[in-house]
Parts: sequence; structure tokens; C-alpha cells
Amino acid sequence: MDLGLRGKTAIVCAASKGLGRASAMALAREGVALVINARGKDALAATADDIRAATGVDVQAIAADITTASGRAAVLEAAPAPDILINNAGGPPAGNFATLTPEQWHAALEANMLTPIALIQAVIAGMRARRFGRIVNITSASVKSPIPTLGLSNGARAGLTGFVAGVAREVARDNVTINNLLPGPFLTDRLRDNMRAAAASAKRSVDEEIALRAKANPTGRVGDPAEFGAACAFLCGVQAGFIVGQNLLIDGGAFNATLG
Repeated sequence: MDLGLRGKTAIVCAASKGLGRASAMALAREGVALVINARGKDALAATADDIRAATGVDVQAIAADITTASGRAAVLEAAPAPDILINNAGGPPAGNFATLTPEQWHAALEANMLTPIALIQAVIAGMRARRFGRIVNITSASVKSPIPTLGLSNGARAGLTGFVAGVAREVARDNVTINNLLPGPFLTDRLRDNMRAAAASAKRSVDEEIALRAKANPTGRVGDPAEFGAACAFLCGVQAGFIVGQNLLIDGGAFNATLG
């Protein structure tokens, strides 16, 4: 399917690895020029080179902390009028809810709620004026099914979800859509990091822990980041203009419900 995106421009945050990288690659394969961002300069540059080599599209790599005002300004200077915005940031650390500090909460809210909101505010007027815009927020399956050890993520991402639910309905008539993608277990560095404590406690390797998690999934596996990227690209396509304010759970069926 041709998604009708050739010649468009996208900002993809946290794009050097994992689901952000997969989303950037999928958009590039549709002919979308990219401004990609992450904090790690070397990994980001390597990703930019890989995407250029694979697709031939223009890729600007902006190494900066997107959770800071200066980082956002640098990204928006490189792409002042994006057609597509993919909000993404590394999840906050796991922890016991009883010991979470105000400093941890402030950092989680800044990264996983306030920064996406600030970027949406920065680009949405231009999208509405041009009568095309696609915003996808990469959140987490924990928004639908809270994970006890990820209280910071549960709370911050749920806050973003609530904000988006209202705004998406206000801008849809201008052909600007805002939706959320909720990943379950995908084979990324983040998954490996999250598995370390459980693996150590059970005296298993991280790979063994991931294999057990995969076995418990209805699909019998964890997700391939490329699958996630393809879903992200579809939500950005011209054919997805009637998908508004939705939370698409991509977890291999792990969330057990008759209705979502």
C-alpha cells in the first residue's frame, strides 16, 4: 500500500534505537524526509547513515535532550513545519511505588507527558493551517494494563493519554490526527533492561527471561520492532485520516479482553 507520504517531513524522537528507529525507518521507506533525535550522538549518527543507505531520503540527526527546552528548539529549528510528529522517549525506571520521590515523578512527567505536549503545541497550528498532520505518541501497554513496578510510566503516560483524548477531537476537522501506539513486549534494549531484575531474582539469564515472556504471549514470541514501525507509518498515512484519538495496543494479544 502506498501511504501517500512521499515528500512529507517527519520529526521522530528517541529514534537512534528500538521502536523510534523502527518507526523512522518505516516512514523513510515511504519517502518521508526525517529529522531524528536522540541524546547519544554516535548511535544517532549511525542510525541516520543506515536510513539514508536503505532509503535514500534526507535525514537530519539532531543530538539533543528532547526533554529540555533547548533540545526541543534545536529539533524544531531543523523541522519548523513538520507534517508528522512521532513523540517518543525512554521510559522512566522501575521502582516500588512506596519509595518514588518527587524528583523521580518530575522527571517522568517531563519526559513522558510534558515534552510530548510541548511538541504538539509547537507544531499543531501549522499542521492545521496546511490541512494535514499526523501525530503519533509512543506510550506503553501499561496505559491499558498497569505494570506494578512501572508506576512512573503508568502515571505519566496515562496523563498524556488523557490530554490527547480531548485535543484529538478538536483538530480532526483540519485533517490532523493524533493517536497513541501502546507497545507490549518488543525485542529492544528497553525490554532487556526491564527483564534484568526478574532474571537475576530467578537466577536466569536475560535471554532466558525473555524466552519465558515470549512463551506466555498468545503469539509465542515477542514483537519485532519492524512490525511496530509499520503500524506507526500506517497511522501517518493519508488513508488513516478517520482514525482519531485512538489507543492502539500492539502486544500480541497479551491484554485479555473482549473489547479493548
